[in-house]
Amino acid sequence: MSIDLSRTLDRVRERQWALADIDWDAPGAELITDEQRPKLAAFMADVAWIEQVGARAFAALARKADDPVLADLYRYFHAEEQRHANVELALMRRWDMLDGEGPPEPDISIRLAMDWLDRYADSLPLAVLGAAIPMLEVALDGALLKFLTDEVADPVCQQVFELVNNDESRHLAVGYHVLEVLGRDPLHVHAITTARVLLSPAVFASLPAAMPLFSHARDNVVGMGLDEAKLAEALGRFEKVGDRQPDVRRNPSYLALKEFGKMVADRSHPYHLLSDRVTQVMAHYPRRLLRQPPSWIDQLTYEPVV
Repeated sequence: MSIDLSRTLDRVRERQWALADIDWDAPGAELITDEQRPKLAAFMADVAWIEQVGARAFAALARKADDPVLADLYRYFHAEEQRHANVELALMRRWDMLDGEGPPEPDISIRLAMDWLDRYADSLPLAVLGAAIPMLEVALDGALLKFLTDEVADPVCQQVFELVNNDESRHLAVGYHVLEVLGRDPLHVHAITTARVLLSPAVFASLPAAMPLFSHARDNVVGMGLDEAKLAEALGRFEKVGDRQPDVRRNPSYLALKEFGKMVADRSHPYHLLSDRVTQVMAHYPRRLLRQPPSWIDQLTYEPVV
C-alpha cells in the first residue's frame, strides 16, 4: 500500500485538467428528465458543497504535513476538490438548476459542518484528518458518484465524473499510504494522540455538526434511489482495503472511523436514534446564529476558467 510520493506528485501534476477542457454546450443536457430534476438538483448542490468541505480539510492537512512532498500533494488535492465543486456547479448550470448566478444556499447541516471545520480543522492532529479523508473519499467515490454516473445519461456528466474519479483515486492512494505510515508510530504516540483528541473541544463540537451532515447526505442519496446495501458496501471498502495492512490496523483513528462508518451505513443501528434527534433539532438551528460564512466558500464558481 506504500507508494512513492514523488512519483505520485509527478503524476498529479501531469494529469491536471480544467473546466475549460469540457464542452459545456455539447448535446445531452436534454436527457435529464423532469422526474430526476428536483432530487438531482438537491443532490448536486450537496455534493458540490461537500467537495468544498473536503478542500478545506486538505488545506489543513497541507499545513500539518512534515514531508514537503506530502504537503505539496495535499495542496494539489485542495485545489482539485475546489475544482470538483466548481465542475459540479457547472453541471447544475448546464441542467438549468441554478436560481440566479450564484451557487445554491448550502443546507443547514452543511453550513454547520463548514463552521466546525473552519474553527477546528487546523487544531486536529494529522492522524485524525488523515483517517477521515479516505473514509469520505471512499463513500463519495464508491457510492455517490458511481450512483450518479449510473443514473444520469448526459455524456458530459459521464466525462466530468471520469475526471473527478481519476483525481479521487489518487487522493485515496495517498490517504491509505498516510494511514499506513501513521500506524507505524510507537504505542505511546498513539496513546498521546488519542488522549489529545478525546480531550479536544473539537470532538464535543463535532456531534451537532457531523451527525446532521452524514444523516442528510445519506438520506438524500437513498431518497434518489441508491440501494442502502450499496452504500454500506462502499463504506465497507474503507475497512476492506485498510485491514489488509497490519500497520493501518494499528492506527486508532482508522479503527474509530471504521466503526463510525458502519454505524452510519446501518440504518437499524441504535446510533441513528441519537443521530435522528440531533438532526431534527439542528434542522431548526437559526441561521442568524451561524458564524460569518468562511471566505473559502467564495471560491465556488461555474465559470470555465483554466
